Amino acid sequence: MLTLILGGARSGKSRLAQKLAVPAERVTYVATAQAAGDHDSEMAARIEHHKTHRPATWQTIEEPLALADAVERAAREADTVLVDCLTLWLSNLFWEHRTGALGHVEDTVRTQLQRIAGTAHSQRPHVILVANELGSGTVPEAAITRAFRDTQGLLNQWAAELANEVILTVAGLPLYLKKNGQDIRQ
Repeated sequence: MLTLILGGARSGKSRLAQKLAVPAERVTYVATAQAAGDHDSEMAARIEHHKTHRPATWQTIEEPLALADAVERAAREADTVLVDCLTLWLSNLFWEHRTGALGHVEDTVRTQLQRIAGTAHSQRPHVILVANELGSGTVPEAAITRAFRDTQGLLNQWAAELANEVILTVAGLPLYLKKNGQDIRQ
């Protein structure tokens, strides 16, 4: 089972993902965030906040780039694998390929998402992916920011296509877009 939870900043998407994971006996949390050195105290505080709001029994894997590897590794032991979040993962990939090969990022994203979906559909764990919905904002001024927003939109579409369930969170409330592999908006 593969679930995708989308939402804007502070929409409640991470809280919903954790709520969906709680019933599982063995949960592995795959964290993609990383503080950018000693000068990123705000991100370090966010990471610490997330850590303190997870059950102590959950295993944590911190993986900023090789996401499919981390999910496959976690799937061997976990009933549920929660990945939070795809947007920070994409940001890490953009940074990693900042010197020019940004076209390679889309290929990497698509390949890793397909591997994650394969793990979710062929093995035992429920995989929950969390991602930001960035397409409802203004058009960014900088070309790199527009490229990031556009790639995030594609990532969300590809993940939604592969997912059994897609949930959009708005003001802490879930809006189900896809259930049991079926688009329920029709």
